[in-house]
Amino acid sequence: MRTGSRRRHGPHTGNGPSLRRHRTSNEAAPERLGDRRPERVRAALARLSHVSGVRRLEGIGKNPLWSRLTAVDFFGNSFQLAALAILCFFPFLIVITTAAGQDAATVIIRWLGLDTPAARAVEDLFEAAPAAGSFTVLGACLLVLGAMAVAGTLQSWYQRVFDVRSRGLRDLLAQSSWLAGLLGYAAVQAVLGRASGALGGPILQGMTGLTLATLFWWWTMKVMLGKAADWGSLFPSALATGVCWVGLGVFSSRFFSDEIVANKQSYGSIGVVMVIMSWLVATGVVVHLGSVVGSLYCERRETRSGPRRHD
Repeated sequence: MRTGSRRRHGPHTGNGPSLRRHRTSNEAAPERLGDRRPERVRAALARLSHVSGVRRLEGIGKNPLWSRLTAVDFFGNSFQLAALAILCFFPFLIVITTAAGQDAATVIIRWLGLDTPAARAVEDLFEAAPAAGSFTVLGACLLVLGAMAVAGTLQSWYQRVFDVRSRGLRDLLAQSSWLAGLLGYAAVQAVLGRASGALGGPILQGMTGLTLATLFWWWTMKVMLGKAADWGSLFPSALATGVCWVGLGVFSSRFFSDEIVANKQSYGSIGVVMVIMSWLVATGVVVHLGSVVGSLYCERRETRSGPRRHD
């Protein structure tokens, strides 16, 4: 009896732990398989996302607009414009506006569309404006040459985009004319901006700004390129630049105002300069984008109308 009892209970007591271990290993197998499946799925998804990301980058690189922008180095040129404007054009603007009895800060505030707190921060940068007669002849010549460098940079951009050769000394006359036109544009923009804002509100003010910007950039391209480009072929680029210019104004009025106030509190006056330089870089991007979009539009229009002219 005892022996049978031992035989009956022996397998249960002796092999019980092994059976439990066997069951545990069998139960853990599906878990390990289940853990492997998500890993394989995640690896497959990672490969698919990598391939799709590479294809997207390749698609962007093959995009005609992006290819043309990178060909003219629009980003590097925009930073070059910002540096030249701070070092060369702004001193010229300060002297000219002071001689005319105006304030350079007001012009910059109007271009950026800043609110009152941000406008005060910009005005603090121009508190010590120089007197009109405090410059020597050499200093005045250096200021003019610095402003001409900015105009020459802009002209070289347009010549690269529209594939126009330099005209030598006639380019200097075009650059001088553009500087005078830029100051006139700033004055007209101030007058029409106040009048349209008082009469029709933001909508009329925006339409007036778009019309004025389109006309100014249309005239700019014609002056910079001369007889090498006709008025009709330049209008799409002028319209695209005007739209981008107004869009930049709307964006800067909502974004740069807060950034100027925040940078003023964090970094002082240099923080305000950093935001203004960011706006100047954006201005360079706008000029490149508008001219390239209009140029591509004209090329496609000529391509589509080519067979018809041949017939």
